[in-house]
Amino acid sequence: MYAIIETGGKQYRVEEGTVLDVELLPAEEGAVVDFDQVLAVKKDDKLQVGKPYIEGALVRAKVMSHGKGKKIIVFKYKAKKNYRRKQGHRQPYTRVKIEKIEA
Repeated sequence: MYAIIETGGKQYRVEEGTVLDVELLPAEEGAVVDFDQVLAVKKDDKLQVGKPYIEGALVRAKVMSHGKGKKIIVFKYKAKKNYRRKQGHRQPYTRVKIEKIEA
């Protein structure tokens, strides 16, 4: 059984026990979060697709930790104009573990 959920403007294919990093969620470590924006659920050989979401479907996950991703370097320059700008960025994320898929 798997589900496709949407969170943080991205879509993820998840199964029970899956550990994934999503955009930062306003929840503490150890808290349980519910993803109600479920796009599709496949159970046995039956695929259920929402328009755009499945009503009543829910994916329950536990927040494991928060962190920051790998550093991305943003470097801008203009040739022959002595213009250089270097900037770094680390995207925050929340690591969650999928516990239950209810459809």
